[in-house]
Amino acid sequence: MDPQRFFIALLPPPQVCTQVTQIKQAFEADYGSRKALNSPPHITLQVPFDWTGDIEELVWGLEEFAQQHRPIAIAHQGFGAFAPRVIYINVTATKELTALQQQLDAYMHRRYGTSPHPYPSFHPHMTVAFRDLTPAAFHRAWPQYQRRSIEFNYRCSALTLLHHNGQRWQPYQSFPFTGGRT
Repeated sequence: MDPQRFFIALLPPPQVCTQVTQIKQAFEADYGSRKALNSPPHITLQVPFDWTGDIEELVWGLEEFAQQHRPIAIAHQGFGAFAPRVIYINVTATKELTALQQQLDAYMHRRYGTSPHPYPSFHPHMTVAFRDLTPAAFHRAWPQYQRRSIEFNYRCSALTLLHHNGQRWQPYQSFPFTGGRT
């Protein structure tokens, strides 16, 4: 069986998705960067991985993981960048969010053999322009966005598995946080 591509994320509520998607569309119109539109607004917890097993086993495991956790507060404030190719909306790296990411990373590695998180530390963010944002466009956009005010606060009540359909990432299934620990 050919591998399927997935990643796991937290998705914001619809009103936040709408506003973030509008920012992504502005990057496409103003700077020619459209790759961020290939996925819904999200905070990545588990980077993309290939899956060749039974999808029901993965779904069952994520359901089990989510049932052990409770909804989590998410705060965004301002913009950040990984110069010279990425601009994102900042996500506050709370102890709870960092713990959730580390627990999911360990769970996925232990249970399914996924690779551990590739970066030395978890830096939560919501990307609005990347990959196809040229360095020249970055240097035009960043002075405007680094001073721009933006703030969102909400509770995220589910983990979402996203699937790549060959062209874009789409939510496959969400798993409600119904448990007691974070």
